[in-house]
Amino acid sequence: MASPLGAAEMSAACGTPVVVDLGASGLSVPSAGQDTAARVTGLPTVIVGVHPAGFDGPPASVAGLVDLVVADPEPVVAAVEASPQAAVTLALVLRASLSLPVPAALAAESAAYSTLQSGPEFARWRAARSAAAGRAAPSGAAGAAGAGGAGGAGGAGGAGGTRGPAGPGVADAASPTGAGRPGPGAGRVVVVERDAAGLRVTLSRPERHNAVNMALRDQLVEALLVACADPTIERVVLDGAGPSFCSGGDLTEFGTLPDPATAHLVRLTRSPARLLGELAPRLEVRLHGACIGAGIEMAAFARRVVAHPDTAISLPEVGLGLIPGAGGTVSLPRRIGRHRTAELALSPTPIDAATALRWGLIDAIEP
Repeated sequence: MASPLGAAEMSAACGTPVVVDLGASGLSVPSAGQDTAARVTGLPTVIVGVHPAGFDGPPASVAGLVDLVVADPEPVVAAVEASPQAAVTLALVLRASLSLPVPAALAAESAAYSTLQSGPEFARWRAARSAAAGRAAPSGAAGAAGAGGAGGAGGAGGAGGTRGPAGPGVADAASPTGAGRPGPGAGRVVVVERDAAGLRVTLSRPERHNAVNMALRDQLVEALLVACADPTIERVVLDGAGPSFCSGGDLTEFGTLPDPATAHLVRLTRSPARLLGELAPRLEVRLHGACIGAGIEMAAFARRVVAHPDTAISLPEVGLGLIPGAGGTVSLPRRIGRHRTAELALSPTPIDAATALRWGLIDAIEP
């Protein structure tokens, strides 16, 4: 697998991941372990390790040679075969992310995301969504639900929803009325409250499950810039009004900038992720409801993440032909490692708060 000939024979165009049985008796790391690991880093394929105990089963030296470790490979294989270009790009970006400083890793993520925006898998998803919208105009939360990465709004938020082509998914299950946490202000989609040495920043599009559009992205950047510039702000709390913390990027703005290169530059210059990374030591994020795509990607930068028991977390971007684009390939690996990040991104099922706590993606569960 790690030979030059083997690498040349592997291609994302084949759409088939490499599945390795890590539970086989007598399995050991090759003697040229470091050299093998270096070669594996550049392989244009997703390497799926299989072990009865999942990620906790094989030793780290063995797990390091694969992209993720699962007990049942079938859902992951199906996800890779459905979107091979996005899945392989995800694996390559995650392999490199932890070796880069945060700003460089964010730039690499954005460049990869922009490339996929002009690819056939994202085009297929957009066409399917347009066709579905033509058959039945969405309303309420279903029309609002977002999507994880940074595709719409030139890099506003994300790419959420289910693995299916038409959309929203997790956010659909939440109340469309905006009931839940009240919106703390009218006329703004990000509300900022200063209290002594603390700053509370609240995403406030409750009727849209706080899906990230251009307005929310820009107002969030403004609030975070204030916190970065003021050393007297000792603690920043980021939360969301309404039934969900954040359902990802607003699907209605996906692909609205003229070209992926422009979207890439906008994403880099108006980046909540970069500022959240700067604020990380002072930042606490409080999650509830749907945390799709950007909703968890932004949160994972924080020093402390607290989740309500009803929290549901997913990274559905690969199903849209994309990768996480709101900082998720940078923030999540630094919290839970690249294997768990890949597992979440290639799984069709959201994880609950208890699983997120066990993985280390959140720090506490509180009502």
